[in-house]
Amino acid sequence: MNTPTRTVHLYLFEGFADWEAAYAVAGINTPEFQKTPGDWQVKTVAAAGANLTRSMGGLSVMPDIRLSTLFPDDSELLILPGGAGWDKGEHMEAAKKAKEFLDAGKRVAAICGATAGLARLGALDDRQHTSNALSYLKGVGEYAGSDRYVDEPVVIDRGLITAGGMSALDFARAIFDTLDIYEPETLEAWYQLNKTGKSAYFAKMAQGAGGR
Repeated sequence: MNTPTRTVHLYLFEGFADWEAAYAVAGINTPEFQKTPGDWQVKTVAAAGANLTRSMGGLSVMPDIRLSTLFPDDSELLILPGGAGWDKGEHMEAAKKAKEFLDAGKRVAAICGATAGLARLGALDDRQHTSNALSYLKGVGEYAGSDRYVDEPVVIDRGLITAGGMSALDFARAIFDTLDIYEPETLEAWYQLNKTGKSAYFAKMAQGAGGR
């Protein structure tokens, strides 16, 4: 097994929507079926002063690092999950970090309320994107990207992955595809297995991964 050399960072905060990134982080941290098993890892990141964070589902997680010590060159992708705080204008330090990533040519994945945080900074104005609904983003006063809104479960444009809160599975698939973690046939089998629950797709996953 390889020592992980490629890191994805997951932003944590009090009340984060744990299920929205669950498919993605589980797949990244599970070497089985990956193209290069063991190359990937997930590290958690939180704002200054945040210690043990508690998710919306009641899971307590200790962040690995602080946002202030996270730099684009140290990461393959920054994941921003949703949570009620985004609607209150909170977590702008994380939104600014995400914009820093995008400006540096690094990838960002935002789902549900996190898209509102990006909208407040104008990070959606020049990229195609989606969210919970166009009307949801229009409720963000600084948002000026309605002409680039796409009514789809997930949208990828120039390193930015966006998704609505009900699209966690599609969100994960887009992340895996963008990072090239799985062979295409393995990724499709993974998606269909989780979407349909049909066990035949598990065998296809193993076949697509060359029996790993």
